[in-house]
Amino acid sequence: MGRNLEDWIDGFMELTNNSEPPYLFRKWAGISTIASALQRKVRVEFGLSLTFYPNMYIVLVGPSATGKGTAMKFASDIIEQVPAVRLSAQATSLQALIRRMKETNLTDIDLVTGEQQYHSSLTIFSTEFTVFLGYNNRELIAALCEWYDCHSRWTYETIARKKEEVIGVWVNIFAGTTPDSLQSSLPIESIGGGLTSRIIFVCEEKKGKLVIIPSKTDHEIQLQQMLVNDLEMISMLSGRMRYDSGFLDYYSEWCKEADKNPPFYDKKFDGYCGRRRKHLLTLAMVCNASRTDEMIMTVEDIERAANLLAEVEIKMGTVFRGMGRSDISALINDAIIFITNSAISDIPLWQFAKHFEGDMDKFLMERVLFTLESMNLIQLLKRPGADTLIHIKGE
Repeated sequence: MGRNLEDWIDGFMELTNNSEPPYLFRKWAGISTIASALQRKVRVEFGLSLTFYPNMYIVLVGPSATGKGTAMKFASDIIEQVPAVRLSAQATSLQALIRRMKETNLTDIDLVTGEQQYHSSLTIFSTEFTVFLGYNNRELIAALCEWYDCHSRWTYETIARKKEEVIGVWVNIFAGTTPDSLQSSLPIESIGGGLTSRIIFVCEEKKGKLVIIPSKTDHEIQLQQMLVNDLEMISMLSGRMRYDSGFLDYYSEWCKEADKNPPFYDKKFDGYCGRRRKHLLTLAMVCNASRTDEMIMTVEDIERAANLLAEVEIKMGTVFRGMGRSDISALINDAIIFITNSAISDIPLWQFAKHFEGDMDKFLMERVLFTLESMNLIQLLKRPGADTLIHIKGE
């Protein structure tokens, strides 16, 4: 039996169109849902030594009430109806996660080679990423970094000196958090490398639209069931995804361009830029599975994947804003947000001071304003006998 929809992601976007989450939250909820269904059963191979699996660490980042939870609920409502997808608890310990992975150890038959393969595929689904992660939980962070690489065997030694072994590691993460919570949960030394380099941060500052009374039409109820049925078919895919010459040509040119012109020049993204190829190939696998069961990736798939990555990277650069070793980095970020959202181009200094009266004294405020001037974001206009103005550059 064939699929109900021409493209799964497009169908998911149609289902969620009449909802408040912004476009990017909805789009990446759909992407993560497909990844959760593919599990370790699908792979792409380059040469004799490079094998990539379709696991992704996706974190929605936005202030409260931007629709993170709603976007995730659309995904979970579908995933929970597909028995093949194994989910973790919302908040749990490293030891509990290891037990859960061992419990999910599954046997699968490669549809191409007929070979039997074992895998412990698990999707971590958490509406509060920082609750799941804990605060400065270095042991769990280190484990997540290792799991991302999908080792054939992963061993962990417990406090009682017992060894836990997981066969065929595959972990997929879909989570949400606020900028403030993210800053407080991650050790400063982990920014730029380690776990953050493996995460695609999907950043939005406000909800997409206002929906007074959310409701589902008969068409949307039918569409959701079609998405469930098609996701079950996607979860049955198994084996090596192949690619044609057009795919390989596009990939080669993309790698050359990415090396010459990375999307970020901030050192906090050095690790991420080094892993963009993996992100691209994973997205290409998801894009292919979204539209067909043939498991042959074409230029259509990788071009769509490249566009998705470029689109999300536009705002991703804001995720670490305010995170740094300086004692005023967070205040600088708050000040940038304040002036960016200002309706006027010349802000009276007293208005700025009143807004931050609980966070800055006179000396801190002078340091913050000096830094903003040095960044060429503002200019202080001192007028004899009148209020000093903060002039926003570029207005």
